[in-house]
Amino acid sequence: MGGRCPQLCSQRDEGKLARETGWQGLASVFSNRTSRKSASRTDSDNMADGEGYRNPTEVQMSQLVLPCHTNQRGELSVGQLLKWIDATACLSAERHAGCPCVTASMDDIYFEHTISVGQVVNIKAKVNRAFNSSMEVGIQVASEDLCSEKQWCVCKALATFVAHRELSKVKLKPTLPRTEEEKTEHSVAAERRRMRLVYADTIKDLLANCVIQDDLESRDCSHMVPAEKTRVESVELVLPPHANHQGNTFGGQIMAWMENVATIAASRLCRAHPTLKAIEMFHFRGPSQVGDRLVLKAIVNNAFKHSMEVGVCVEAYRQEAETHRRHINSAFMTFVVLGADDQPQMLPWIRPQPGDGERRYREASARKKIRLDRQYIVSCKQAEMPLSVPWDPSNQVYLSYNNVSSLKMLVAKDDWVLSSESNQVRLYTLEEDKFLSFHMEMLVHVDTAQAFLLLSDLRRRPEWDKHCRSVELVQQVDEDDAIYHVISPALGGDPKPQDFIILASRRKPCDIGEPYVIALRSVTLPTHRETPEYRRGETVCSGFCFWREGDQLTKVSYYNQATPGVLKYVTTNVTGLSSEFYTTFKACEQFLLDNRNDLAPSLQTL
Repeated sequence: MGGRCPQLCSQRDEGKLARETGWQGLASVFSNRTSRKSASRTDSDNMADGEGYRNPTEVQMSQLVLPCHTNQRGELSVGQLLKWIDATACLSAERHAGCPCVTASMDDIYFEHTISVGQVVNIKAKVNRAFNSSMEVGIQVASEDLCSEKQWCVCKALATFVAHRELSKVKLKPTLPRTEEEKTEHSVAAERRRMRLVYADTIKDLLANCVIQDDLESRDCSHMVPAEKTRVESVELVLPPHANHQGNTFGGQIMAWMENVATIAASRLCRAHPTLKAIEMFHFRGPSQVGDRLVLKAIVNNAFKHSMEVGVCVEAYRQEAETHRRHINSAFMTFVVLGADDQPQMLPWIRPQPGDGERRYREASARKKIRLDRQYIVSCKQAEMPLSVPWDPSNQVYLSYNNVSSLKMLVAKDDWVLSSESNQVRLYTLEEDKFLSFHMEMLVHVDTAQAFLLLSDLRRRPEWDKHCRSVELVQQVDEDDAIYHVISPALGGDPKPQDFIILASRRKPCDIGEPYVIALRSVTLPTHRETPEYRRGETVCSGFCFWREGDQLTKVSYYNQATPGVLKYVTTNVTGLSSEFYTTFKACEQFLLDNRNDLAPSLQTL
């Protein structure tokens, strides 16, 4: 349903031409259309969009940074910041749950700025989504200079909390998103949860299969620091001030103790005062209580040119005579040493101990690549993502996440405008800074799960979409993700047909009322490089959503974030000068009706 192919996106040369000529002028033809939401928006929706609305789970904390909170450089200790973050997020979770909550996990945290003594830390937390007994809490941290009134973003974090009652099982009430931002976070939270649940196994598989080329044998050992010199072990006794009213140790307190021993280990390598830049995603494996002794161990696993990875492990025991220790948590922290110009300084090489030390050394190198992929793909804004990202085992989980999340964020937008309607097919548009998106919608008398299965297999797309000449399955990644090579016929006087390498990610609903999703985006494969025979096309974000509207009745919606290269084709359809969008979408409807019974036995699996 796009200009060149259903997934459809631009070619690089066409995109360049469109940027040079200024596509915003063409898009302005939609500015006077009727808003999709305006006719049906209620008073409560208007209040949700206004300044008077505040999320009922939102909690804010402001702290003045005093000398007792700082390190040797007069900057706020990250350990203290982690305690404040955890406390704020816990209060938000308990406000929603109505009962005590404990920290279950924390996603990757990247610290963008340090905070100096005398400045103010402003922390805001709110529940993005509640599941059965757990919930995702989003946290934003900013620093404020009271003299200059300047503010900086310090970090953003996502924490998972679990509601806990001693005498009864907790079933959390669902959150009710009202603003566009809340709807986006609520929708994407399900995909983030999916990634967390497979995170440990994903990292384990990647480390087992990742081949790291190290240069241990070629390095000058006389200028290397033995890893054992960086080893730190410390014990902490959990006292009542370290725990909540149920006697469970605050997760933020454990994180602060971990940061302390990690900083000591990093300092022993660099002989300076290191700065913590990132904490990798980690899970609390079990609780600890008042009276526990926590043993914290840290060691530098690897030192790169300008950064080092420190591994930290936390174990608990109750009595001194106990021989068995409970594993509470493990984490990996990345440190740098900043010079007078605030730039990272060169670090000494590390010499790992034979055996486990060399294993940790090589795994740290693998984690660095995985961490960079995850930070780049998961953390960056959609507009900053290149059209095609290289696909390999180290980033496939995060590309799949980005693929589905991007489509869900597009669906959650509030500013869709109804452009036209014909034969019960509606066409909406959305104008943004860099993209013009369109959205087709219709009702089809087909079971929702069946429609989802029929359109999930892109190999059947040529049966209803004339823009697809052939579709080849290149790789079945797993049950929910597959990569296809799509060829579309030559259009618009171009002598060459186009081809696309498409990642298709499908998702079933997490809750009642949520859609089935098929997300599509371009990737690059070393086995399928661009050839002279075809002109390589690309798509940044497109796909289908299916909502159950009744028995044997499904709302089918197709979304496409069109890049400048296909803008002329899109505007031609949106302004009514062409009916190809409608013709193709009606052909899709007929395909679903003709094949409504093909996959009936498979529906039981959904």
